[in-house]
Amino acid sequence: MQILRRKPLNPPNLPNTLTEGHSQAVLVQGGTRVLMSSQVGVDTEGHLAGPELPEQTQAALDNIERLLTSLGGDLTRVVMLRIYLAESVRYEQQVVMEALKHRFPIAPPAATWLIVYGLAEPEWLIAIEAEAVLPGFALNG
Repeated sequence: MQILRRKPLNPPNLPNTLTEGHSQAVLVQGGTRVLMSSQVGVDTEGHLAGPELPEQTQAALDNIERLLTSLGGDLTRVVMLRIYLAESVRYEQQVVMEALKHRFPIAPPAATWLIVYGLAEPEWLIAIEAEAVLPGFALNG
C-alpha cells in the first residue's frame, strides 16, 4: 500500500484563512490524484437542491463527498477547492465559509474563490471543483 502524507500549511506570515474554512496550501506526498469536475447545487437526480445559496452549497459538497465515497475516500482526502460564485450571491460568501468550516473542521484544503458573471444554468449559484488524493488507488483497464 502506498503511503499518503497530507499536511495543511497556514504560515503565520500570511492571513489566517482557517477562519474562512480553508488552508493557505496543502503539501501532499504519495497517493493518486483525483481531479473532479465542478459540482453544482443539484441532488442525485439532477434537480436543483433549492433556490438559495445555502441549499446549493450543501448539495455541491454532498456531490463531492459522494464521488469520493464511490472511490473509497472521503472529504479528508480533498486537498484543493475552486469555488465559483455567481455575481448575484457575491455578498453571501459567509454561507460558503460556514459550510466549509463544518465539512472540513480539521486540516481544511487549500481554496481559490472566483466570482463569475453566471454559471451554465441561470438558477445555479455555486460550482465547486475539488482535487483529492487517495492512497493506494489502482486504475484498472
